[in-house]
Amino acid sequence: MARLTDPTILHAYQNALANHRFEGFIQWTEVAREWISKNLEGCNLKGLAEQMHLYVMGGGKIDQQPERRPEWSHYDFHYDLRFTYAGKKLYIETRLHFDDPNDPDGPVITVVNVHLA
Repeated sequence: MARLTDPTILHAYQNALANHRFEGFIQWTEVAREWISKNLEGCNLKGLAEQMHLYVMGGGKIDQQPERRPEWSHYDFHYDLRFTYAGKKLYIETRLHFDDPNDPDGPVITVVNVHLA
């Protein structure tokens, strides 16, 4: 697993997470929402988004993975977080969308999938 080190992409990712309190900056696929509702009783998405932010800002590792699945080939990479939340070690797969990494209101993260790490 390759750690995300590209300063432009990292800055955009951090900008999206910094806006976790506001609607639209952290988006959740139905697959991710369903897994969370079935496996993290009482979890709210804003709380999990805040934990993602705290993890990354605290120096937590973001893995940058080349996208190899044909149905997602229009993305070069996906970005993975692994941390403990509510007593469970989670794997959170995300996609990053941005035009200008320096626009603090531009980057958006989509949580594509969540499962146990």
